Parts: sequence; structure tokens; C-alpha cells
Amino acid sequence: MPPFHLDRARVSREIGATVRLALPLIFAQLAAVGSNVIDAVLAGHVSAHVLGAVAVGASIWSLAIVLGIGMMMSVPPSISQLDGAGRRHEAGLVFHQAIWLALGMGVVLWFAVRHAEPLIKLIGVSPGLYTDVGEFLRAISWGAPALTCYFALRGLSEGLSMTRPSMYFSFGGLVLLVPLGYIFMFGKLGLPPQGARGCGIATATVLWLEMLAFTLYILCHRNYRGLGLFQHFEWPNLQRIGALMHIGLPMAITLLAEGGLFVAAALLIGTMGEDMVASHQVALNVAALFFMIPLGLAMAITVRVGNAVGRGDPSGVRYAGFCGIGLTLVTQLFSAGLMLGFPHAIASLYTHDKTVIALASQLLLLAGLFQFSDGIQVASNGALRGLKDTRVPMAITLFAYWMVGMPVGWWLAFHLDLGARGIWMGLIAGLSVAAVLLFARFWISSRRHLAGTFGPVASATADATIPS
Repeated sequence: MPPFHLDRARVSREIGATVRLALPLIFAQLAAVGSNVIDAVLAGHVSAHVLGAVAVGASIWSLAIVLGIGMMMSVPPSISQLDGAGRRHEAGLVFHQAIWLALGMGVVLWFAVRHAEPLIKLIGVSPGLYTDVGEFLRAISWGAPALTCYFALRGLSEGLSMTRPSMYFSFGGLVLLVPLGYIFMFGKLGLPPQGARGCGIATATVLWLEMLAFTLYILCHRNYRGLGLFQHFEWPNLQRIGALMHIGLPMAITLLAEGGLFVAAALLIGTMGEDMVASHQVALNVAALFFMIPLGLAMAITVRVGNAVGRGDPSGVRYAGFCGIGLTLVTQLFSAGLMLGFPHAIASLYTHDKTVIALASQLLLLAGLFQFSDGIQVASNGALRGLKDTRVPMAITLFAYWMVGMPVGWWLAFHLDLGARGIWMGLIAGLSVAAVLLFARFWISSRRHLAGTFGPVASATADATIPS
């Protein structure tokens, strides 16, 4: 294997390129969090009953979001590898099949969300909420095809290293959600008040507007010309769709495993009393907000690594991956410092209840501790996505979260009577194991690329992806 020499100038260039790609993606992710906040605030001002229905419905809808986004995360590395190989003109062939996959996935999610009654009962929702939760889900389900197509459009743009449109349309949707949510939920402009159902209608409408606006942008903007995106119609190609699913399905399962871990943690803490539940919600909200930073960076790392693979630059793969992971650690140092240094002040922003503040502060200290492992695992996973390495990372995350994190958390919480702190210690254990194994996986995979064991770039006319 040829020696790897550290080039400081190249490190600087790589960090600069990653930051430029990541900043719009971070803001786009923050806008997504903002949408949840707007829904909760509007629902809370209607009534506590509507807020409860929207909260339960949103938790079920989030599972559909995770599956849809995970499947469409196969698009950025496929496009970025073509871009790196100097074959942007073949991006349209991948994009056409990505749209068919998005439409198919959208219809499946539409049907699943509309028939989620067994899941509602399994969660143990109060029977008084059944009707409004069902109304919310049936309304928001119409946004599922728009959601998956929107992320296919995002994947195309981000794979071509154009991440600002993701930010533009995410914030545009956030701005539109406020008046639309108000109109449909409270009953304005001659419409009847529709409560939780109105929240679902507003969100679905915003999703369709975002998707249509993004489509129009791609149609008109000069940066997308010459890609063959809309010049001709192409029927579904099962081979290319299967290649995208080969990458996307493990990522969907990975995201579902991680999201399911936190849902299970919330359900277990739900048996510990209202103060514990409230403190957990505060700490989780803070952690989720700060997680948008490494998540945006991970998306940028995927593109940078994919570019390096496409142009046949094995040392570039390592520079892109390790510079991105190092940059993530810097951002996590900032978030960990805030949580470890000012837990009471942060908790006080959410509530004036002294008991909840004290409990939330304990959990924020634990959240501060897992910032580094959380950053490493999401950044390493992003680098592996750039290599289109998704199946082994899926197995790693399933093992780390459900064979380590959940059992450890349950044992500490209920056998050692540590309560919510025990659950959060389990989260630390699971995330730490995932971080170590995913980082090791990228280290080994990148060394193989440096040794020249990856194959040539395949033609998109034969396959939707480029084998690594």
C-alpha cells in the first residue's frame, strides 16, 4: 500500500469545502426542527387535547419520515460519484429512477400512515385521542409522496454539491407553515376550525408546495442544465431502482433503529412519572437541536467522499472522511461545553419547575458526555455512505443500539434504580459502541481504497450506482 502523507494545505481546502457544503444543510435541518416546534405551539394554543393528538400523530409520522428519507439517501452518493467522475450528464438517468422509487415509497407510506390504528393502540394512547390522532394521520398522509419526491430532488442537488436550495426551500416551508397552520387549525378565511386534522392538512400542503417549488427551481436554474433531467420520459428500470434500494434500504433501517431507540427510551421513562417525562423531554429536545449540526456535516461528508471515489482519488477519500470527522469533533466540543457547563441555565429556558430543572440538568450532563460519540458515529456513517457502504453499518447500528444500548439502559434504570439517568447511560453506551465500530469500519475501508482495491466507475446507463 502506498504511504499516506498529510498535506496541511489539502486539509485546509477539504475543511473549507466541507463547511461550505454543510452550512446550508445544517440550516435546512434546523428548519425541519422548527416545523415541529410550530406545529406544537399552534396545537397547544388550540387546546391541550389537540396538542396531545398532534404529539402522538407526529411521533408516528416521524417513523414514515425516517423510512422515506433513509431510502432517498441513496441518491446523493450515487450522484456525487458520477459528478466526481466527470459524468454529470448521466445524473439524469439516476434521477429518473430515483423519482420512480420516491413515488413508489410515497404511496407505500401514504397507505401505512392511513392505517396506523394498530400502532396507536400498541403505544397505549388514551382512547379519547384516537379519533383526532387518526384524523391528523389521514390528513398528513397525503404529503408522503411529496416528501419522498422532495428528498429525491434534494439528493440530486446535494449530490452535485449544490446545498443552498435545500436551505432555501426548508426555510420557505417553515415560513408558509405558520399562516397555513393558523388558518386550518383555528378556522380562518371562512374555513371551519379543524384542530389536529388542520395541522395535518397544513403540513401536507407545505410539503407539496416545497416539492413543486424545488422542481420549478431545478427546471429553470442554469446549474442543472445539460443533465437530461426533464428532456425525455423514462419508464421504471427495475435494475437501477434495485441498485438504489440496495443502498437506501439499509440506511432506512439504520435510521429507524436509531429513532426506535429513542422512542423506546421515551416509553420506558414514561412509566417513571410526570417529572421524569418532562425532564427527559427537555434534555432530548436540546440534544436533538444540537444534533442537527453533525447531521448536516455528515451529509456534506457523504458528498465529499463520493466525489473522491468518483474521480478515483483514494487519498481524497481519506482526506474527505477524516477531515469531516475531525470537523465534527470540533462542533461537538462546543455543544458538549454548553451542556456540561450550563445545564441549569439551559433547562430553565424550558420550564420554571425546580424539580424538572434539577432532573433535566442531570440528563443534560449525560447528553453532554455523548456528544462526541454521537458526532463520531453520524460523521463516520456519512463517510461510509459516500463509499456506498451501508449494509455493514446497518448491522453495526442494530447491534450497538439494540444489543448494547437498550439492554444496558434497561438494566441500569430498573435493576440499579437509576431511573431516567440509567436509560441515558444506556444511550451513551450504545452510541459509543456505534462510534467506535463505524469509525473503525471507515478506517479499514479507506485503507482499502488507498491500496487501490476499488473498482472502476460504472456507467449509469448500465447501473444506477457506482460500485466501490
